[in-house]
Amino acid sequence: MRTAVPRVPVSPCPCVPGPGARGHDGRVPEWMQAGLWGLVSGGALVVGAAIAWFVRVPRLVIAAIMAFGAGVLVSALSFELVDEAERTGGLGATVVGLLVGAGAYVAANVALARRGARHRKRSGDQQPSEGQVSGSGAAIAIGALLDGVPESTVLGLSLTGGEGVGLAVLAAILLSNLPEGLSSAAGMKRSGRSAAFVFGVWSAIAVASGIAGLLGYVVFAGAPGGTVAVITALAAGAILAMVVDTMVPEAFEETGLYNGALCVLGFISAFAISRG
Repeated sequence: MRTAVPRVPVSPCPCVPGPGARGHDGRVPEWMQAGLWGLVSGGALVVGAAIAWFVRVPRLVIAAIMAFGAGVLVSALSFELVDEAERTGGLGATVVGLLVGAGAYVAANVALARRGARHRKRSGDQQPSEGQVSGSGAAIAIGALLDGVPESTVLGLSLTGGEGVGLAVLAAILLSNLPEGLSSAAGMKRSGRSAAFVFGVWSAIAVASGIAGLLGYVVFAGAPGGTVAVITALAAGAILAMVVDTMVPEAFEETGLYNGALCVLGFISAFAISRG
């Protein structure tokens, strides 16, 4: 018998608006919760950026969190998103979604890398300044958007079932966004980016994440199971490609031979949450 996956209840959203925004039963409407959860997930980027801007966090610590977060994400993708997509829409729809999502992410990532966003998650000196690579600032911002939108869309989709947000997925996204904000902001600061640029980028991505979460719910609420399965798998494919292309290599540069162990610890933690 399959153990129920823990979920955050629908009603107690962390950013609960005033009474006027509540439904007749006193609960926050699910479409609004989808947007708020997306905003919360994107807000972890801003929190990470703020910590890195005002506190010198050792690169090893950032890399260790990133390695752990990568393992959490892989576990959440495997046991919640992809598994749910396969059970809802079948193996064929799931495979197609994974391939399209990964392919779209890789293609966009290659294009952005040529514009100066290749090292957007790096905490060292690899990030180019605008003077070194024209347009790199915009490329970094678009790259961050490319990383964050699929995650928030999945959060919105998870609410369409009426059972609340999947706890393992939410934890995975928060644990991946926090070190991303830490690492990228530290690298941007080292490369001479201004505070206005750094916090402007991450605040904009947080807002975009909220919009993505809202759209993930509004557009696909009531959609056929096959459609939801494809979209879920598509987002999962993009996230998995992001983990392998960016998070794991960045973490490995500092954690070295311990990178795998940290990833496994993250994987086990998320698996325990999903089965707990």
